[in-house]
Amino acid sequence: MKIAVLFDMFGPYHVARINALGRRCETLGIEVAARSAIYQWDRVETATSFERRTLFDVAGSSQLTFADIASRLGAQLDAFAPDAVLVPGWASKAAFAALRWSLSKKVPAVVMSESTAGDAARSRWKESLKRQIVGCFSSGLVGGEPQRQYLASLGMRSDVISLGYNAVDNGYFEAGAVGAREQGAALRAQLGLPSRYFLASARFIGIKNLLGLLDAYAMFRQRRPESSTKLVLLGDGPLRAEIEAKIAELGLKSEVLLPGFKQYGELPTFYGLAEAFVHVSRIEPWGLVVNEAMAAGLPVVVSRTCGCAANLVVNGKNGYIVDYDDIGGIADGLERLDIASPDERSALGRQSQQIVKQYAPEQFGKGAVAAAEAGRRLGPVSNGLGRRIFLANASKMV
Repeated sequence: MKIAVLFDMFGPYHVARINALGRRCETLGIEVAARSAIYQWDRVETATSFERRTLFDVAGSSQLTFADIASRLGAQLDAFAPDAVLVPGWASKAAFAALRWSLSKKVPAVVMSESTAGDAARSRWKESLKRQIVGCFSSGLVGGEPQRQYLASLGMRSDVISLGYNAVDNGYFEAGAVGAREQGAALRAQLGLPSRYFLASARFIGIKNLLGLLDAYAMFRQRRPESSTKLVLLGDGPLRAEIEAKIAELGLKSEVLLPGFKQYGELPTFYGLAEAFVHVSRIEPWGLVVNEAMAAGLPVVVSRTCGCAANLVVNGKNGYIVDYDDIGGIADGLERLDIASPDERSALGRQSQQIVKQYAPEQFGKGAVAAAEAGRRLGPVSNGLGRRIFLANASKMV
């Protein structure tokens, strides 16, 4: 089988996933843009098990026209002649271009989705539009059961929806964290890290709820003034000034560190030296930073509005699920992990590693092949005049 996989650009976890698929079948990985307009990732140039094509040497695809994307993408797909095409979502120019190519060539299209019913406000007309778009796909690849249920609610048969989409390179984070702990004292001195800290990692934007996290951390410190556990916030973004002002307002300047955005190669050290990881977004389809932290062996505090929570967190077993707007509840989670003994935290972290093993790149490869095979069994979706007109109009809306 030959499978083509499309993403806007390849971050480290995309490459890990497609490498796993490339070890199972002949694979073409296509990125629309050479760099991200959102994330400051260095370009991943590691050896791969798949053919790699970059359509445009730009940062982000938002300024590209649908016609330009469709033309270059179509040329690559024509040359590769895949048996199935894996498409990221249903709301981008590239996704519509890949879907229209698949329908015109009678090649099954597989939608890769991490959406859940609760990760955004839903309206009847938008859901109706999505149902029509989802009806153009032959099968699906999702992260977990909530994601499968949402895709099924949009009309796709559950038996053609495979699991495995939301994966990171678990082995990389596990090994890196072990190495960091072995050199703990030297690395803490080099990076200016405290002896104990909770870690958060996110873009500094509103939906990540970092201001709420700061309120919860302040409450935790009021409850446990004797604690030496500080808070490290990795990342950057438009709310940085507001976050800095909040830290000053709460009197936490000596307790909260803002090291900035860190590249992929630096992340395992920050995970490995942390006591626990906290991610309490208001809305998050998944939250791959939680996968990374768990692979590094950390207990976690995660808001239930993160799509990964229902799949990755078991209350009391590897951490705690909280409500993003329950400041006291978030503080409770931090307090429980702070008062736990090192052995107890280690046990929670080992449970994290066991759970996240089911969300590794190998599962992406397995799930992608299963979804492609399901699509081939069903056959391509018909490309009637009504569907062509609908997609032509829908593609103008993105």
